[in-house]
Amino acid sequence: MNRTELYALAQSELDRQQKFRCRLLCCASTPCISSGGLAVQEALKKAIETDGLQAEVEAVATGCMGPCSRGPLVTVKMEGKEDVIYENVTPEIAEKIVDKHVRKLSAPELEGRALPSDWPFFVKQKKIVLADSGTIDPEKLDSYIARGGYTALIHALREMSPEEVCEEIVRSGIRGRGGAGYPTGLKWHMVRKAPGERKFVVANGDEGDPGAYMDRTLMESDPHRVLEGMAIAGYAVGADQGYIYVRGEYPLAAKRLERAIKAAERKGMLGMRVMESNFNFRIDIRMGAGAFVCGEETALMASIMGRRGQPVPRPPYPANKGLWGFPTLINNVETFGNIAAIIGQGADWYASHGTEKSKGAKIFALAGKVVNTGLIEVPIGITLREIVYDIGGGIPGGRPFKAAQTGGPSGGCIPAEYLDTPIDYETLQKLGSIMGSGGLIVMDDQSCMPDVAKFFMEFCMDESCGKCSPCRAGTVQMHRMLDKITKGLATMDDLARLEELCLMVKETSLCGLGQTAPNPIYSTLRYFRDEYEAHIKEHHCPAGVCQMAAKP
Repeated sequence: MNRTELYALAQSELDRQQKFRCRLLCCASTPCISSGGLAVQEALKKAIETDGLQAEVEAVATGCMGPCSRGPLVTVKMEGKEDVIYENVTPEIAEKIVDKHVRKLSAPELEGRALPSDWPFFVKQKKIVLADSGTIDPEKLDSYIARGGYTALIHALREMSPEEVCEEIVRSGIRGRGGAGYPTGLKWHMVRKAPGERKFVVANGDEGDPGAYMDRTLMESDPHRVLEGMAIAGYAVGADQGYIYVRGEYPLAAKRLERAIKAAERKGMLGMRVMESNFNFRIDIRMGAGAFVCGEETALMASIMGRRGQPVPRPPYPANKGLWGFPTLINNVETFGNIAAIIGQGADWYASHGTEKSKGAKIFALAGKVVNTGLIEVPIGITLREIVYDIGGGIPGGRPFKAAQTGGPSGGCIPAEYLDTPIDYETLQKLGSIMGSGGLIVMDDQSCMPDVAKFFMEFCMDESCGKCSPCRAGTVQMHRMLDKITKGLATMDDLARLEELCLMVKETSLCGLGQTAPNPIYSTLRYFRDEYEAHIKEHHCPAGVCQMAAKP
């Protein structure tokens, strides 16, 4: 596959799509499938076939469109007209969509089901990684190519040296989207310069944070974007083998990635002599077994190599000694999703989005007590208020906002007084939270903060691999203390011991799971200490959530 053939393939697919007077795009990501999306797609196809309109109308399964709580979703695309997105579509409503837009019949049942084109949920976003999600068929390579897919890879192979690719990533300012926010370009340079007979590239798709599904959606909705980013990374660092580590609970993502890999290999975009160059690059999938700790890079590598998924001390770091002792580049799936855009549109274009130290856009899984839950991609630096009230539509029932939890079990809770704070890596860290992989859970005044801390501590306790004592035993003891507090059985001495234990676990645990496990406790104590004291001193839960035991 050379550049001319790639452009011809793209044009051929665009010509094919333009032959249809109407295209019906039906979301086929996990949230919409779980609410009946496949039945909606079948109803659309049946209606088209019944009228013999297959040559004029096409029903296409796409990836996630964003507002997951409104699914199943169907987008109507017609030449010269603005796209119309229908929410909460059933098979019966699907028939009415065909009536209105294809048969030109009256369909009063559709009144109020179309999402407004100026809806803040869409307008406030800046889609880079998710630019094609909900538009292309994730199981058809030609659909991705028609949107410019693999042009960045061929540009890198034909017109850039590996060092120039790394430099472009450095200039873009992109930071790792998996949690820590380490500068991506610096990591690429480290792997490129590291001595080794072989090198590897790994995409971390082992997403385990409660309420988070950013990586799953990207792998399901636009798998070729991930593959292209990995191939560019492989060329830049000198690797010939890549692995995508997919969470075991993501079978649809794994299936679509597998199909995408095979399709790319058939067209010469992966495998031997990629794009008729001297660059060879294979990608294989490795499935996780449900261990949250395998999101930590050393545990992830152990799992890929067929060993028990447990972390090991660093250094040496994977960039110098990773898979089977060879230099290994590990980035989050979302990080790789940015690479084609950076190489294709330039580092300066990418760096024009975001803040001075945090460039680009970030995907968040917006969940909890908010009207519009779903997947969003917003420019870094947007305020929490804009996310919660403009994009999210505010708190159901008009209840007051209490806090937003970012960063999953490793993150913290941001109170209402910081609603107008920009969301970027440095600011969140100052507030006692982190960007994390992108989970964002909104809480109203009915949430009890000690109970929230207990929930996340129970998660960390269950997911601890047990290798080091501080995490293995410390998380259990912290959970017991929190349980005691929420039942009204604790004393102020217990609270002091809890804080001491948090410090010990943070400073002595082997890996990031234990080191960050106390964060939800730290942040809730920092901003909501009065709630802890109310449970202890007044034997009372201000939110009315906790069931108090009888007073001793």
